[in-house]
Amino acid sequence: MIEFRCLNKKMLEEFVNSGEFETFDFLPITRHRAWSQIRNQKASDEDVLLTLVFFDGKLAGYLGSLPDELQVGEQRIKFAWLSTLFVHENFRGKRIAQQLLDLVFEKYAGKIAMTEFTPEAENLYNKTQKFDYITPMTGKRFYFKSQMAEIIPRKKPGMSFLKPFLMMGDFLLNFFISFKSGLRNSKNVDFQLLDFADDEIKIFLEDFAKNRSVEELDCILKNPWILEGNQPDQRYVFSSYAKEFQYFWLKVFGENKKLETCALLQLRDGHLKIPYLFSKDHIELFVHALQRFNDEKNVKALTSYQTSLNAELIQKSFGKLYQKDLERRYLFHKDLLKALPADFEPSFQDGDGDPVFT
Repeated sequence: MIEFRCLNKKMLEEFVNSGEFETFDFLPITRHRAWSQIRNQKASDEDVLLTLVFFDGKLAGYLGSLPDELQVGEQRIKFAWLSTLFVHENFRGKRIAQQLLDLVFEKYAGKIAMTEFTPEAENLYNKTQKFDYITPMTGKRFYFKSQMAEIIPRKKPGMSFLKPFLMMGDFLLNFFISFKSGLRNSKNVDFQLLDFADDEIKIFLEDFAKNRSVEELDCILKNPWILEGNQPDQRYVFSSYAKEFQYFWLKVFGENKKLETCALLQLRDGHLKIPYLFSKDHIELFVHALQRFNDEKNVKALTSYQTSLNAELIQKSFGKLYQKDLERRYLFHKDLLKALPADFEPSFQDGDGDPVFT
C-alpha cells in the first residue's frame, strides 16, 4: 500500500523537531535544509515543501519543492522548483517517482520548473510529456589550478593508482602558477568583502531588475543548504556538507569611492560561482577585483553564466589554464508556460532557482 505525506512549513518544522526523519533507513532532508525551506520568504503557509512516500509503512522516497515567483509585468506568478527527487532502490520499478511528481504537479497546479537536473531525472521528466525546454543559459568554466589528481581518477577510475604522481604534478604546476601570479601587475582597484548586504548595497540594487530581493538573498546566506565540515550522516544522498562553503558580497568602487558593481559570490572547496552580479557598465573593474579575490582565496575554478563577465574573461589572460563551454537547461511544465506570455523569457541569473544554495 502506498501512502503520501505532504509537508508544509508547520508540518515540516514539526517533522524535523520530532526527530522522526532521523529514524528512517535514509534521510529525506537535513535539519538545516528544512529550516532554510521553512524560512523561504516566497513560501506561503500552505505550500508543500517536502513530499514523502511510504510503501507498506516504510519510507520509499521523497520529493522537495522550492516555492518561487516570476514577475510578469505587474503580475507575480507563483510556482515551485523541484529540488530533490529520490526513490530508494528497494522500491524502484513501482512507478513511485511518477506518482510523487503527479502529486506535486497537482499541489502546484502544474506550475513547476526544474534546472541543474541529472540525465536520469531529465529522462523521467521528459517521459511525463508535461514539460518543454525554455531558452538555456550558456556559460563558461575557467580553471586556474591544476587538478589532475582530482579529475582524472574520477573520470577514469582505472587510473586511480596514478594519484600520488598526479598529486605531485599538481603541486609543482600550481607552485609555478602561484609564483607567476605573484609577479603579475594587478590593477589597483578599491573593493570590499562583506558577509551580508549593507545599506549601500541595498540602495544600489534598487536600480536593477532581479528575481530575488536583497532581504531574500541575506535570508539564503543565513540559512544555507550546505554547511562546512565532513558529512556526518551518509544516509542523505544530496549535498549537505563541504570542507569549505562561504558566501561573500563583493563591492567594487570607482572614482570618488562611488559604488559601481555588487556581486554575490559563493566559494565551495576552491570552486567559485557568481550567483548574482549587478554592474553599471564597469565590468572591467569587477574583473580586476575578481582576480585579486581569486589570488587571495586560492580559487581553483570559476563557473559563470554571466554573459558580459565571461566575454571580458575570455579576452583577458586572467591566469586561466583552461576553459570549457557550459549550458544550463530549464524544463518548464506546460501549465506554467500557459500562464506566461508566449514571448516570455525569464531573465535568470546564475543563482535563480536552487543553484544559489549548492
